[in-house]
Amino acid sequence: MIYNRWYIVLESKEVKKKSLVGVTRLNERLLFWRDSSGKLVCFHDLCCHRGASLSIGVHHGDEVACPFHGFRYNSSGRVTLIPANGKSSPVPENFKLNTYPVKEKLGFIFLWWGEEREIYPELKYFDNIDDSFSFRTTKHNWNVHYSRAVENQLDLVHLPFVHKTTIGAGNRTLVNGPVELIKENEIEFRVYNEKDLGQKPKNEKDLQGVEEEKQHIHFIFPNMWQNWIVKKMRILVGFVPIDSENTLIYLRTAQKFVKFPLLKELTDAVMMYFSIIVLNQDKRVVLTQIPPYTEYKMGENLVAGDRPIATYRRMRDRMKNTKKY
Repeated sequence: MIYNRWYIVLESKEVKKKSLVGVTRLNERLLFWRDSSGKLVCFHDLCCHRGASLSIGVHHGDEVACPFHGFRYNSSGRVTLIPANGKSSPVPENFKLNTYPVKEKLGFIFLWWGEEREIYPELKYFDNIDDSFSFRTTKHNWNVHYSRAVENQLDLVHLPFVHKTTIGAGNRTLVNGPVELIKENEIEFRVYNEKDLGQKPKNEKDLQGVEEEKQHIHFIFPNMWQNWIVKKMRILVGFVPIDSENTLIYLRTAQKFVKFPLLKELTDAVMMYFSIIVLNQDKRVVLTQIPPYTEYKMGENLVAGDRPIATYRRMRDRMKNTKKY
């Protein structure tokens, strides 16, 4: 895992007022809830008394009560009441839980997985996406480490084989490029596939000066991906780590070229239907890969078209902390 990063972990609409949502994320049991003002709160889904799950407890506006012995927790994770000791008894300082900083943006919940700080880094998302787009989101569980799921979306060599009936139609097996743009925590790349008629593939130097707004892939560490199809149409994915063997994929379509209400809904539905077909074509193959996770150095023989994968592994390895799985 990459420590000290903001991770997409949920959709905002999944945590409603007066509800308690318990999930496993980043190999930890977490509780999400909102206080009486609607502010999002996250801490361990584990009572510090006897280890019961707080997510099956009771929501009391600005506090959560454990279902086992009624211990009350405020939004800072501190116990405010131990019923068995009486209302007038002080609560010892060690009766508390670790809390996690959380933020919301464009309908996603982001969680800071890392060291506690006074000031946290700015939350980075795709700066060319805003609420002028019409969004539709679905979620899908894959039984692989999140690194496998990410790498699949950085791999355009597989398109004419895995997706020969959808986005890979046309038997364009020859890979030109890739052309990469690398920033501190981001990879952006373009690949130009064409039919193999015996010509040699073009390298990155041959492809310099290509149109900036041409279709491309954009990945922001640790788990945000965008397929920039055209200026007004995108496919977005959040690769949410559950544990070492499971990833929750938030698949989102975004478009703003159709705005008439009924037609917009139809367009969004068709985009999502097609995107799910493509995602399931990927899943069928990725779930067979061994091992179910990836590392910087593995027993694989990569080709030139795999350059984005090699770049991802190198950058991820550099970012990884000792706290990982």
